[in-house]
Amino acid sequence: MYKRRWPSGEGLAIAQAKDKYFSQFVTKTSFNGLAESLMVAIHEETHMWDLDPSRTSWDVYVSAWINASRKAMKVPIHGGFARREILPLITDNLTSSMDDIYLRDQQQGSYRIQGVIAELNAGLMGLPAATVVAEYIQGVGASNSRDIVATNIRYLQLYLRVAKARYPDYWAKIKAQPELREFVLAEFLRAAYWLDQSAPYAAKLGSADVAKIVDKNYAPENLAIIEEFTGAKVNTGSARNCTV
Repeated sequence: MYKRRWPSGEGLAIAQAKDKYFSQFVTKTSFNGLAESLMVAIHEETHMWDLDPSRTSWDVYVSAWINASRKAMKVPIHGGFARREILPLITDNLTSSMDDIYLRDQQQGSYRIQGVIAELNAGLMGLPAATVVAEYIQGVGASNSRDIVATNIRYLQLYLRVAKARYPDYWAKIKAQPELREFVLAEFLRAAYWLDQSAPYAAKLGSADVAKIVDKNYAPENLAIIEEFTGAKVNTGSARNCTV
């Protein structure tokens, strides 16, 4: 099915087929159970591929599986600051459950831009992994797929805003890194695409808060930081996965 519907998922699965943990992520008792479990399986195996020491050096450079024919390879990220520093910019409860894990947790909250990017890219593989087999999903194992993507785009935008406001030297370093700017734009546009593609299955693949989170992500101050950082003008109309 992945070969027909989403070759990039087939490519990642083949690349990670020998990973000893892969079989622990999937349900093998039924096809519907397998379809539901693929969100977590592909999400986690994206982490495994992206964070392999041959491709990524924590806080130094990052690699990411984007699709079967395109990868972001060894993109310099120059360290950064603890991602928990974005918390003061979150004044609602739309992402509270993930905020507790990724921002308020003592260890997770200390991760820098590496952590933001890694979680976003895994989410951007987990969502299509579920979307392309969504008609077979009956349970709740993939029910936060859309939330993960929308929330981690939010984190990325707020991280960039804090970088610009509080860490001008760091902001200058990453803004001068064309590979990182291109990667951020690709991730933002991928999020727009897969949130749109998964919309017909929104009730299965996300909470009722996803639309509200997306609205926050397209608020002027958050859209502006993406455009300033990437140098691109993004489309806010019906083709949000495109630049203008």
